[in-house]
Amino acid sequence: MSKNLIERNPTALAPVGSLDAYIAAAYSVPVLAAEEERRLALRYRENNDVEAARKLTLHNLRFVVQVARGYLGYGLTLADLIQEGNIGLLKAIKKFDPAIGVRLVSFAVHWVRAEIHEFIIRNWRIVKIATTKAQRKLFFNLRGEKKRLGWMNRDEVEQVAKDLGVKPEEVLEMESRLSGREISFDPRDDDDENHVAPADYLQSEPAADPAHALEQEQWGDYQRKKLFEAMKRLDPRSLEILKARRLSDDKTTLRQLAKRYRVSPERIRQIESQAIAQLRETVAAS
Repeated sequence: MSKNLIERNPTALAPVGSLDAYIAAAYSVPVLAAEEERRLALRYRENNDVEAARKLTLHNLRFVVQVARGYLGYGLTLADLIQEGNIGLLKAIKKFDPAIGVRLVSFAVHWVRAEIHEFIIRNWRIVKIATTKAQRKLFFNLRGEKKRLGWMNRDEVEQVAKDLGVKPEEVLEMESRLSGREISFDPRDDDDENHVAPADYLQSEPAADPAHALEQEQWGDYQRKKLFEAMKRLDPRSLEILKARRLSDDKTTLRQLAKRYRVSPERIRQIESQAIAQLRETVAAS
């Protein structure tokens, strides 16, 4: 897929055909300057300008490829990972507010990774092995922490538990899930027409109410909009500290910020706490 093909067809975000050609095309589109990115984001946010959204997407496809490559160790194709990451990019562009003062890439990385994580969890095994937020964090970190294919010894388990801030029992449980072999719940025999399996007696779950799902999504959008509006009311120093502590990929320490602003780490902690409290108060009152 060439650059021109991508530009002619803005929906062609899934890497079909030659993956190498798609990646080459994605990297051939230059990175946007900060001011141009802000201008396009404002056009889309204020006027729902689809052309602006298309340009924001095209100029950030290379970023999705880069993130997706970091998840190749899960046995899934790079093309599928890129496609899921592109979905996250589109969602991020829809929510992005340039007034916050961060680049789209910094904002979108959480959305891109979230979509890829969901895809990996859904497809790595037939049976879900990580259903809670804590389990998912342990799943991805444990895969990276294991130094060999065999079972970890006690010292390795304790070291991983210490590094990840969890109990050794949780590490052992997740390792068991990762190493377990899947067995069919419904082992049917094609030659036996009278075969009955436990699955035949399960009651189907009622379908989710689309109206309720839409209401939940709209409520989430409303809450995020109120949060962004509240952030605009913070003073510049509080906003910068909040970004560095809560919105950055590489979380800045209290000591680093204290050195930057020439105050004590405790003062930085107070400013951060006050900013969060002000955000909560503003959101609650609006």
